[in-house]
Amino acid sequence: MTILYSFLFCGTICLISQIIMNNSKLTFGHITSMFVVIGSFLGVFGIYDKIISIVGIGANLPIISFGNTITNSVYYGYISDGFLGIFNNLLAGVSLGISATIIFSFILMISSVTVLLKS
Repeated sequence: MTILYSFLFCGTICLISQIIMNNSKLTFGHITSMFVVIGSFLGVFGIYDKIISIVGIGANLPIISFGNTITNSVYYGYISDGFLGIFNNLLAGVSLGISATIIFSFILMISSVTVLLKS
């Protein structure tokens, strides 16, 4: 049953992304950044942990889980090392490849906004 829940959860995230892409002028970078922020909010309020307990490992695959992971890393850094722990642990919970993906997506989003503003 967990496999079905994982499939439905990931499929729903993809469906929402596709609906946003078809009905707006947002780019991949905008949508990726938006889902990371949504995952952060869900993690702050403890909702994403409940989703993980229901869906299983499938909840750790979409881009939303990256925001949740970063938020949890910052929180644990703050608890263990105080204010400076926020900066020490910011990207500790995610691998280098995932961190690079997030950073390059943000850079591409800014460059696309710059191109749109010049037009």
